[in-house]
Amino acid sequence: MPVRIREFDAASAPAWDAFVRATPAATFFHLSAWAEVIRRSFGHPTHYVFAERDGAILGVLPLARMKTLLFGDLLASTPFCVYGGTVAVEEEARAALEAHAMALREKLGSPALEFRRREAADAGWTGRPPLYFTFRKPIVAFSDDTKGMEKNIPRKQRAEVRKGLNRFGLRSVSDSNTDGLHALYAESVRNLGSPVFPRRYFRALAEAFPREHDVTTVLQEDRPVAAVLNFHFREEVLPYYGGGTREARGLSANDVMYWEVMRRAHRERGATLFDFGRSKAGTGAFDYKRNWGFEAEELHYCYRLAAGARIPENNPNNPKYRLFIAAWKRLPLPVANLLGPPLVRGLG
Repeated sequence: MPVRIREFDAASAPAWDAFVRATPAATFFHLSAWAEVIRRSFGHPTHYVFAERDGAILGVLPLARMKTLLFGDLLASTPFCVYGGTVAVEEEARAALEAHAMALREKLGSPALEFRRREAADAGWTGRPPLYFTFRKPIVAFSDDTKGMEKNIPRKQRAEVRKGLNRFGLRSVSDSNTDGLHALYAESVRNLGSPVFPRRYFRALAEAFPREHDVTTVLQEDRPVAAVLNFHFREEVLPYYGGGTREARGLSANDVMYWEVMRRAHRERGATLFDFGRSKAGTGAFDYKRNWGFEAEELHYCYRLAAGARIPENNPNNPKYRLFIAAWKRLPLPVANLLGPPLVRGLG
């Protein structure tokens, strides 16, 4: 029987997610719950489709369209996610899904179709100069003693963790407090000159992935100074949205936070891989992750473009945003929190 392309609906969610969890090339960001999160949090239409033959799913493709006045029009797999693109167990299914995506871009009138791939793009896709990199590293099995756990991080970071724990008395808690996280995250991204995601987005993620998420918060004398939202998928842990106060760096709070994420994920959930997410080349986050002993792996974001269209450059490395970033850093936090969510929906 030929491969058929079908639109995702609630009834197909269990089979979709079973396929994702069983297929090594699939990622946390291919899970079906992202469709509702994106619609509910940002109002973007989603176009999730899967390939099937005789009732069996052979491939999936999550798609969403971001169209805003300020940042243009992009059909992507997938906005607000690090990884995306087709995942298929047969070449016929992969080709059918990609053909569907290209036809959908043309039907919608979007100038660009973007796949966020970890692997190199297929022939015919337009690549971009290296910009985004991911950082992934195995977690070495260790005993419960401190010396055993420290084998996973370089010596300098061990010293920072010890300083935070012993000199500054930092400690961590793990729960689902996305509102507390959001307050720290909002302050952090304002200081970096970036618009903040809405609080409802963090709440939607927690509701969509009740077993796959937790929040690690670092406290000094019961005062939160840093926090991060983590996702757990198979045997991987992915610290995804994090932030802290201005004092966090001097307290080594970020080092303690990521150390605690790694330690807890391994001991409590059996995690064997730490996915540090994506960063742009030439940024402080890029250098920080390399200092933690992670090797940078280029992400191959690739495009199918309409005639005359260009690859979108809605990122802080674009020179035209320099004045905006500088001005945003000076905004009072309540003002930044008010203006940020309408803007950031076009910057997934």
